[in-house]
Amino acid sequence: MRLSDDWKDYECLDAGEGEKLERFGSYIFRRPDPQAIWKVTENDVWKRIDGYYHRSSEGGGYWEFKRYLPDFWTINYKHLTFKVSPTNFKHTGIFPEQAVNWDFMMNKIKNSKREIKVLNLFAYTGCASIAVASMGAKVVHVDASKGMIEWAKENMRLSHLENEEIHFIVDDCLKFVSREIRRGNKYDAILMDPPSYGRGPKKEVWKFEKNIYYLIDLCMQILTDKPLFFLINSYTTGISSIVLDNILKTTMLKKYPYGKVASGEIGLPITRDNLVLPCGIYGYWEE
Repeated sequence: MRLSDDWKDYECLDAGEGEKLERFGSYIFRRPDPQAIWKVTENDVWKRIDGYYHRSSEGGGYWEFKRYLPDFWTINYKHLTFKVSPTNFKHTGIFPEQAVNWDFMMNKIKNSKREIKVLNLFAYTGCASIAVASMGAKVVHVDASKGMIEWAKENMRLSHLENEEIHFIVDDCLKFVSREIRRGNKYDAILMDPPSYGRGPKKEVWKFEKNIYYLIDLCMQILTDKPLFFLINSYTTGISSIVLDNILKTTMLKKYPYGKVASGEIGLPITRDNLVLPCGIYGYWEE
């Protein structure tokens, strides 16, 4: 398992019994987490929270705030700055466990001796886009949500990357890649964080199990002859990292046999009791 353990402004304080306790900057939140099924003994930290997201038995949920919070604030990861804001669907605009993937991509780009053009699919609030752009990569950022695109632009400004080449596009990812094939556009690196289920801006339906192989197959047609990396992240329940490993071996490694494939879990260290919170899977091909 690869751990995102280089944070200063974020901390997973504790977890258990279906919940996690997290610090984003100076604010502490209590949120549901289906992976944290072990027993936990609540302590004073669990009571000193600023926000509590209650899951509804009918789906969804709501925030209960214990004190006034600003609409948003910022946290830093190394040289990057991101906007944090509790949303009505539990998220905060940032997935801290993804820092280990940001580091992987930043190091690959930093050590490359050539200009790198990156495509980020299902790009959400753009933390990964900002990370690779900070290393000088040219970035095309695609997400179906206009609101998330605007949030990503704010992250770009917060990290002072306005002068970098980042193109923000509201589109269905499958349709966008298909058009890029017809346009003849090429990329040196592709990353994606596809949801288990989602809808595009024109109500296009995405299902991970049904569409992921097809999307990867399409993406291979827009890679350059010498790609740098191809990274997939997933939170889809029931999907093993070996699935991503197998897909990449039968697609990327078959076409680019000089590279290597790796896969596994990503996680967050839990401050209390020295435990680890599992947070999804990854698979990548790299040069």
